Amino acid sequence: FQWSSPPEAIERFKSQEIWFPPPQFYEFCRLCNFSSLRELQQFSSARALEGCERWMPVMLSAADGFIQLLPGDELYPEDPDYTGEKKTIMSTDKKVEDLMKEGGIFHRIVIKDTNNLAVYVNIQAKYKHINPLMIKCDNSDYNSRL
Repeated sequence: FQWSSPPEAIERFKSQEIWFPPPQFYEFCRLCNFSSLRELQQFSSARALEGCERWMPVMLSAADGFIQLLPGDELYPEDPDYTGEKKTIMSTDKKVEDLMKEGGIFHRIVIKDTNNLAVYVNIQAKYKHINPLMIKCDNSDYNSRL
């Protein structure tokens, strides 16, 4: 076990010393907004009564990677499969770079491989949540419209 701050954990993830799944990468990027546990606790206490929403990432398979679509993203389905019963698979022959250049409203995690993730968010978070910092683990530049 090793204690790491969120930025340290992300750096260790980038260097492939450790691995965590995309939802945890997203949360570490959110935690990077806080410089101390006290600041996080104050935010959490103030936001606690605002409410929350159910999220289900929807996987979009692209020609050269995957995108986990989250609520609010322009490609997120209106009726996501919360139970897995529909076995809905979204796929495209387009490359991730093309999907990013064509898009304008992002709330997604781009996955090139297990240690190559990037978070892109340009929507307003609901219920006074805080958006993650947009951190990427590769050299791609999809920020032209952000």
